[in-house]
Amino acid sequence: MEIKKVEFIKSAGKQDDCPKPFYPEIAFIGRSNVGKSSLINFICNNNKLAKVSDTPGKTRTINHYLINGNWYLVDLPGYGFAKLPKQEREKFQKLINDFITQRKTLKCTMVLLDSRLELQNSDKEFILWLANQKLPFAIVLTKIDKLSNAELQKQKNYFEKIFSKIFEELPNIFLTSSEKKIGKEELLEFFDFVINEQE
Repeated sequence: MEIKKVEFIKSAGKQDDCPKPFYPEIAFIGRSNVGKSSLINFICNNNKLAKVSDTPGKTRTINHYLINGNWYLVDLPGYGFAKLPKQEREKFQKLINDFITQRKTLKCTMVLLDSRLELQNSDKEFILWLANQKLPFAIVLTKIDKLSNAELQKQKNYFEKIFSKIFEELPNIFLTSSEKKIGKEELLEFFDFVINEQE
């Protein structure tokens, strides 16, 4: 797959305001500051598409980008907003949960993890929730440019070992760096497969 055209369609504060579920969708999600906006911009060849911020939790809405006129890349709010008031946290949790569980056109949720860190509790809880709901997902390790080759191999082995203990079948794991432009081809190939997979 090659991305030739990207259109920002809309931001939605609740699921009812999202575009009608017509095109297949691939959603991106992760804890705040995992590098989600940078990765979306890298994949879409547009540095100004998703707002990159040093302030965690910048994405507060569901953002739809129409790719090549025939599928949506969906930028979801992050989870694990530890600093937000409980009521706000619950609001975002409901927004995310409703979208992921009810959206018939959602083909896969890409869960972004910082490659430098151990698996965080909020990540594990969210991934287990997806699995328990029998919802398709894949793992994207971000910021691999910050690791040496030896450190990267160690972290990759670490994540594979953890997930192999949790799941019978290891989920797809992608290695990416927005900074060094690594991982786009593999992701786009996966998207192409998922979008065109027969029901």
